[in-house]
Amino acid sequence: MKLFLLTVGLLALAFAGIAIKIWSKKEGKFAGTCASQSPFLNKTGEACGMCGKLPEEQDCKKDINTELQ
Repeated sequence: MKLFLLTVGLLALAFAGIAIKIWSKKEGKFAGTCASQSPFLNKTGEACGMCGKLPEEQDCKKDINTELQ
């Protein structure tokens, strides 16, 4: 029972931390969420599937938040 309560407590703490991070960011955006920024995940240099950003570009080509609304 102690292990279960400890697990639930740690999961709640993790969710609270993520919620605080989203709340504290401007418009709830995470920086660098495109997989194309990681050379380990994108070895061929393909564009991001969400926004079309190439690995050498700094900003996304589209504003995803306005398209989802």
